[in-house]
Amino acid sequence: MGFFDKLKNGLGKTKNSINEKLTDVFSSFRKVDEDMLEELEEVLITSDIGMETSVEIIDKLRSKIKRERIESEEDVRKALKEIMKEILDIEEPKLKLDTKPSIILVVGVNGVGKTTSIGKIANRLAKDGKKVVLAAADTFRAAAVEQLEIWSNRANVELVKKTEGTDPASVVFDAITRSKETNADVLICDTAGRLHNKKYLMDELLKIDKVIKRELPEADKEVLIVLDAETGQNAILQVKAFKETTDITGIVLTKLDGTAKGGVVLGIVAENKIPVKFIGVGEQIDDMEVFNSSEFLDAII
Repeated sequence: MGFFDKLKNGLGKTKNSINEKLTDVFSSFRKVDEDMLEELEEVLITSDIGMETSVEIIDKLRSKIKRERIESEEDVRKALKEIMKEILDIEEPKLKLDTKPSIILVVGVNGVGKTTSIGKIANRLAKDGKKVVLAAADTFRAAAVEQLEIWSNRANVELVKKTEGTDPASVVFDAITRSKETNADVLICDTAGRLHNKKYLMDELLKIDKVIKRELPEADKEVLIVLDAETGQNAILQVKAFKETTDITGIVLTKLDGTAKGGVVLGIVAENKIPVKFIGVGEQIDDMEVFNSSEFLDAII
């Protein structure tokens, strides 16, 4: 099965939810008017796109309908997708990893699929011919290091680890040293699953950041936040919390195959101006792809 087929299957719940609601709206109105736009706005809000983003999309749709004199259901759907694509395409989803080594810092709360995502990204980079080192800097959660070790073996990449409870910044320091010694292309650092009310964990993230800036001041750095699509609007709050501590450069969206809340992608990007870089639609090591807005929107509308 190709990735687009996996995406379509995985987003089936979201597509059924949004399309069913859109069809109900279009069947209730004979012409494109303000009442219909209000109903469409409600569809977007109830599809986890969020209030602010839904209002923004409908405002743009209203202008586009007037400007282009749109009158048919098909053209309204097409216009809706074009506006959504503009929101999603704020930046090229490709990772910027031009220095040697480059570094990827991966953040996110526990349970979102962070370690799994790291394994899948490491596998993709290794398949592209990159020499990858992983840093097991989530030293607070029981079995986190062992879990990452399993994924490092699957992806056939090196892992730098210490015992549970070790200072995470020291693990990152050792991993940077090892990356330099082995002439690695990319270092990927796991971090503890921080919640915004756990101040000491956020402080650990700041310490890690200081080590990276001191030891690799010229290196390209991506900070990826892993989000569980099933959490809907809560995912937007998680991004805002992490943005207070670190400069997030991209989003990795997981568990899209199990939710009807895929519309949250639009809300996350619109409200935070951060691009989605990867999406996961399955449990296998190669079930993660670079985000493509056209394929995503084709799969849900």
